[in-house]
Order: sequence, then C-alpha cells, then structure tokens
Amino acid sequence: MATVNLSLQVIPKVEDERTYEVVDEAIKVIRESGVKYLVGPMETTMEGELDTLWEVVKKAQDACIRAGASRVMSVIKIDYKPEGVTMEEKIHKYRS
Repeated sequence: MATVNLSLQVIPKVEDERTYEVVDEAIKVIRESGVKYLVGPMETTMEGELDTLWEVVKKAQDACIRAGASRVMSVIKIDYKPEGVTMEEKIHKYRS
C-alpha cells in the first residue's frame, strides 16, 4: 500500500484548563507508535500506511477518553496518491 499523510486534530470534551493535558496523551500515542509524525499548532500529521494510521487514530482517541474526556471529536485529513506521498515533499522548501 502507498504511503499517505494523515492529519489528526483531537478535540476532547474536558474543562478548558485540561485541554492541552489530554491532547498531549493523544500525541504520546502517536509518538510511541513509531510512525513518522509532525506536531503542529492545530493538528498532528503522520506518514505511513493508511491501515496503520487508522489504528493510531483509534488509540489516540481512546487515550483521550482514558485521560478523562467524556467525548472526543476528531478532524481527519488524508492525502493519498497511488505512488505515495510524503511530508517532506510538501514542506522541504520551508525548512532551513
């Protein structure tokens, strides 16, 4: 299967002062998954096979619930092309 980019934004239903704490738990799941990822101010973008990334998404949502969220809304964006797509091809010209 081709490499895809998947961006995940989790929006946990918690008290405002706990939002970052709970989002950090989702990012921890992504980090520990071993997939290539890049944390941004509004979402985290991952690179890999789609089936693998879906599993990471499910685990990240579960991590938010375990951290105390009563609900998790997620925004997911996927960039797919048959020959594969990388984060590097999109952002290399913006990195110094």
